[in-house]
Amino acid sequence: MYNKVFLIGRLTRDPETRYTSAGVAVARFSLAINRPQRRDSTNNEVDFIRVVAWRKLAEICNEYLRKGKLVAIEGRLQISAYEKNGQRLQSAEVIADNMQMLDRKGSDGASGAYPPPQSTGAEPAPVAAGEDAAPF
Repeated sequence: MYNKVFLIGRLTRDPETRYTSAGVAVARFSLAINRPQRRDSTNNEVDFIRVVAWRKLAEICNEYLRKGKLVAIEGRLQISAYEKNGQRLQSAEVIADNMQMLDRKGSDGASGAYPPPQSTGAEPAPVAAGEDAAPF
């Protein structure tokens, strides 16, 4: 069996992050994803997909993701069943395993959206001639 989902979309609101009683971070947010249009259609259809991130990924999502940000999510689909007012209902959400921010730095006008690269001040080690190494 294989359950893998890849999504690219924009956040509909800032992530909502909470912590379990054991101190584990859980971030929830939704992505708006344009559905491919048919040529004869004038309406732009959008799917809204709920995403849940756990632990360190949840903390990263909480810190760097904001409404409108373009992101790619890799994860798995989870279907939950529950009962409400005597009716059996189902809910679908994606459990995120990986997240990649796709917007360019500062493209939403926010300063400091991504952490600046850290400089260690150390020079890279020289590569001896003839060694297989990628050029800098």
